[in-house]
Amino acid sequence: MYEATVEARVTNLEDLMTELLHTVERVDLQVERTSREMAEFKAEMRRSSAEMNKRWGELANKTGTLAEDLVAPSIPRILRLVVGCPDDQIDALAVRVRRRHQTDRQRTQEFDVVAVCGEYALINETKSSLYARDVDDFVKVLSDARGFFPEYAENKIIGAIASLYVDESVVRYAQKQGLLVLGMSEEMMGLLNEPGFEPRLF
Repeated sequence: MYEATVEARVTNLEDLMTELLHTVERVDLQVERTSREMAEFKAEMRRSSAEMNKRWGELANKTGTLAEDLVAPSIPRILRLVVGCPDDQIDALAVRVRRRHQTDRQRTQEFDVVAVCGEYALINETKSSLYARDVDDFVKVLSDARGFFPEYAENKIIGAIASLYVDESVVRYAQKQGLLVLGMSEEMMGLLNEPGFEPRLF
């Protein structure tokens, strides 16, 4: 009688263990399926975000407001990433700044975006299409930037050149000239420079 009871209990225990294993397998499958679905959902959201940013960029490009709509709103984040400037410490941020040269009064220059944070002043040039010659021209402008901004005499001036799509060869060339390069990313305009890049101080 005792042996029958033990055997029944063992059988019952084996049945419970088998059921538990099946339950665990079902849960594992459900978790795996959910994880896969979440990964697919995140990938789709990234694609949707990138597509939305691309369309927004193309529209801004067509209307000539690329600097205002995409670049300027991204500058505080770029300054935070590059020089550690907190977003709430931006002293000034202006778009389409037209200045007259302090010593050569015949010369005027328009700067697409100018931002100041502490000791740094970032000057941006935005192009609908970006070529190596644009990089050269911008470096010349930056080299004489204090002639247009005497108030930044003590600031460390850094340059950022931006476009919707930047060829890898142009990114490399601009980087050799010490410029930050901005292009379309999941977060509107993102840095295209290699990790750890330090911009030239003009």
